[in-house]
Amino acid sequence: MFSTFKGSGRRVPDSRWVFLTMRWIWIDKFLEFRSGQFARAIKNLTLAEEHLHDHYPGYPVMPASLIIEGLAQTGGILVGEAGGFAEKVVLAKIPRAEFYGVACAGDQLIYEVTLTDLRAEGAVVDCKAFLNEELLAEVEIVFAHLDNSRANQIFGPKNFVFTQQLLGVLDLAKAQSRSRDLEVTPTESNGQPNAAVVSQDSA
Repeated sequence: MFSTFKGSGRRVPDSRWVFLTMRWIWIDKFLEFRSGQFARAIKNLTLAEEHLHDHYPGYPVMPASLIIEGLAQTGGILVGEAGGFAEKVVLAKIPRAEFYGVACAGDQLIYEVTLTDLRAEGAVVDCKAFLNEELLAEVEIVFAHLDNSRANQIFGPKNFVFTQQLLGVLDLAKAQSRSRDLEVTPTESNGQPNAAVVSQDSA
């Protein structure tokens, strides 16, 4: 879908259509994931992302709200995984959010999230975003747990911190971890190589 600028005749993608077709995933991959404790994720900012062309023209800055969203997705998966994804995890409150700078196209953000409180009714995570190894933002996020049937009645199936597409980021991290854990150690006996020894830790 396209819109036409008045007086120019130039047709450009309709921003409303871009919004509706965007994949709402704000982390690229997990660098570290310790179940029930800590997660570190990475987000690369590129001009391939449409929102950076509008915010702002000529000075593409990553919106603070989307950095918070990336931290929430990192923390939401950490919280959900700790409970075996038995319940829906929804963002309930952001008591604190402090930013110390901006991130632009071409930058790489590192998100670090620590699970500080996990209860039946919800969880709290402390989040930090880093740019060039310097602290960019600190955010505290409170999540609520809802059982699947009640959550779908209230919110519908698309309004949660993580989706099946986002869970694929965690699946990829686990697959990469298993691949790294595979160790092939050839040994020799009488000058002849023995069968390779392969060890694999469970995910």
